[in-house]
Order: sequence, then C-alpha cells, then structure tokens
Amino acid sequence: MTASFSHLIADLWGVSADQLRDAPLLSGLLIAAASAAGLSPVAAPVVRPLPQEGVTGFVPMDGCHMLCHTFPDRELLLLDVLTPPANDGRKALEVFARRLHPREVWSDVRERGMVGSEQRAASEPR
Repeated sequence: MTASFSHLIADLWGVSADQLRDAPLLSGLLIAAASAAGLSPVAAPVVRPLPQEGVTGFVPMDGCHMLCHTFPDRELLLLDVLTPPANDGRKALEVFARRLHPREVWSDVRERGMVGSEQRAASEPR
C-alpha cells in the first residue's frame, strides 16, 4: 500500500540568532520552500514572534502543511513538512538550509496515512 502522505521533520542547529528572530525572512522562506517542494499554499504564511524571542510560522496547503519554530537562544530551527507522496519535503528543507547556513542538520521522513499493520510495520525502527 502506498502512503497517503510524507512527513519530514528537521532540526537545523547553529543558525544565527538574528535570522531566527527575523519573521519576514522566515515568511519568505516558507513561501520559497513550498514552491521548491511543488506545493501550492492556500493562504499566506502566518508568522508570529514568540515571547521568548523566537518565531513560529505556518503555511497551510491543500491537505498538507509546513511549519517552523525557532529558538534563537539555542540557535535552533525546527521544521515540519507534511506533503502528498508526489511531492518532496526534502526540497523544502534544502531551501531553509541554503539560506540559513546551519552548522548541522538532522532530518527524518516518515510515511503517513497507512492503515493497521502496514502503518505499524512502516513505523518500526529500521
């Protein structure tokens, strides 16, 4: 059975704290990353500063999403990209990595939307 979705999560470590506080920069990156992954936003990104100097951003797409959370004091950006299987969330990650120049990137991609035993088998450690 084919998965209904692909779910990428990524941690970008060692990003400049100034970039992680820059809401307009992150809004532009969400738009560029969605385009690179072949996704079409259904609304403009919602990007808001957080009380601890970080930023949270979200761009909705038909049946999927992309969001980021930043932690300037830890030089960390967390990225979450849910896509249909025909699209590649790694292309969105590449946009963030090229622009933010993290020291280190960790990512994982999971298949989502499978039913029953197929879902359990896909989620077992490999």
